[in-house]
Amino acid sequence: MTTVIATQGLAKHYGTVHALDGLDLTVEHGQVHGFLGPNGAGKSTAIRILLGLARRTSGQATVFGEDPWERAVDLHRRIAYVPGDVSVWPNLSGGEAVDLLARLRGARTNDPGYQREKKRLLDAFQFDPRKKGRAYSKGNRQKVALIAAFAVPADLYIFDEPTSGLDPLMAVIFQHEVARAHANGATVLLSSHIMSEVEQLCDRVSIIRAGRIVETGTLTQLRHLTRSDVSFTPAGATLDQVSRIPDVHDAQQQGDRIRLAVDSDRTATVLPALAALGIDDLRVAPPSLEELFLRHYGDDLATLEAAEEGGRDDAAPATRRERRALKGRA
Repeated sequence: MTTVIATQGLAKHYGTVHALDGLDLTVEHGQVHGFLGPNGAGKSTAIRILLGLARRTSGQATVFGEDPWERAVDLHRRIAYVPGDVSVWPNLSGGEAVDLLARLRGARTNDPGYQREKKRLLDAFQFDPRKKGRAYSKGNRQKVALIAAFAVPADLYIFDEPTSGLDPLMAVIFQHEVARAHANGATVLLSSHIMSEVEQLCDRVSIIRAGRIVETGTLTQLRHLTRSDVSFTPAGATLDQVSRIPDVHDAQQQGDRIRLAVDSDRTATVLPALAALGIDDLRVAPPSLEELFLRHYGDDLATLEAAEEGGRDDAAPATRRERRALKGRA
């Protein structure tokens, strides 16, 4: 497999702040690779380095085998990038902005093929290209960048919170367009806080914490690190009997059902033991990506909640904001 993005020991320091602190990330050709972590984890800094917009402090970073700082102009002809907060020219119409962004990537905007694709995307995203940029909401500014990105085929798409400001229907349209680009052979690096979006689209996921990758793998591989949720209606089984089964965790009675957790790689041994005790209406829910994410950031959330409950007047307003931000990203 051809490596499209590779970083080894990548570091970026802003004075005493280490935005990246030894990042090792590999994205292979044809992957849709999820890049997860809350604000401050280093995702956007890594993306800026990969785009040649920031210079690394140390370590290595290559895109298509080239140094993005040295070869940014050439690489940008092969890359489509959409940030999480798009600014547009206030005096240009949306259609003019799309065409300008497309021309910056080498497109001939009078080409019939480009015009057909642009029209298809305008219709799909329900976007009015006649309004001036100053009149667009955040969601419509995102649409300008997304339409421009998808209208010109790219070898690599880099999305940094691309559905920020989009309503749920438009987020689904975005997912369809990513799937279309992937089917045409493109590679995608997707930074997103929307777990369902990542689970729907991504072949592989990397979780970043404090400037380093702490987990990476396919969703199937990563799910082995978490626990499945199992529930059933007892038909002879008692809570005490269930709790004594090896590899059963946190068994509890919830109304007329018993609920428990089991390590994903032990489910095949636990289920026959449950069946032998007598159960009905068995339900098994696989572990979610959110659970894996919280495995690495749940202690941060617990610290914020504890600080808030501590009632420190000088800290409470800030911790409430931080807590809301972290919950929104988890």
